[in-house]
Amino acid sequence: MKKGTRSTRTAKSLNANSKERLEALYSEYNRRCYVHPDPLEFLYGFHDPLDVEVVGFIASSLAYGNVKQILRSVSLVLNRVGPRPSAFLLDAPFDRIVGTFSDFKHRFTTGQDLSRLLWGVRRILEKHGSLQTCFMSGLRSGDPTVIPALSAFVGNVFPEGCDFLIPTPDRGSACKRLNLFLRWMVRRDDVDPGGWDGVPPSKLLVPLDTHMHRIAMTLGLTKRKQADLRTAMEITEAFRKLSPSDPVRYDFVLTRFGIRKDFDPSALFCD
Repeated sequence: MKKGTRSTRTAKSLNANSKERLEALYSEYNRRCYVHPDPLEFLYGFHDPLDVEVVGFIASSLAYGNVKQILRSVSLVLNRVGPRPSAFLLDAPFDRIVGTFSDFKHRFTTGQDLSRLLWGVRRILEKHGSLQTCFMSGLRSGDPTVIPALSAFVGNVFPEGCDFLIPTPDRGSACKRLNLFLRWMVRRDDVDPGGWDGVPPSKLLVPLDTHMHRIAMTLGLTKRKQADLRTAMEITEAFRKLSPSDPVRYDFVLTRFGIRKDFDPSALFCD
């Protein structure tokens, strides 16, 4: 796709032709060759389910700021925990984790912050056996979305209270990074590795980052200027009308138009 200028066409809501257009984009661009630069790429190097979810949680938690810095920070963490991240966490006492990341810094996140996060993951692995089992313990069949389960999950990671690395939806946060993590873990296609088969994709929320927010406003899916939980739910509902069983199906493809310079945003408006 050749680079072009941003479209100046008038924003419009999803209509009868939208699903066909989005499916065409999905078929063409929902491929691993378009993943880079994205922290999702780190998950492909692991095969044990425990390691995949631990790596996914680390990568998504640090997915804020400049993408080059994100990839550099995630790579540094994974190099230090070694080829079996879950085994490292289960074997290492807290002081060893703190020592391993004493010089770590990723924007607002310090080595102490990261160590607390990793220790929270370790506690979950010890108590529940996996992050998936912990998350499932808070997921009720009658819940229309994953929001209640997310709140319970955050409480398990940080029993002492909410932390910047994983904010809670109870405070109105869109929880972009947690919803990104869930997309990776729950959906299974050429891009998302999946593995959490017990969580219905229909309950997922769009990981609302600046790229998706801008695209959603341009497409007329929301007029809200604040990227909060209410906005994420509004955008998700718009996509749910097109894909009830998988409302975040188009998240990866659409966000490529904000992340990759070789994607022409005007393609979003082609009839």
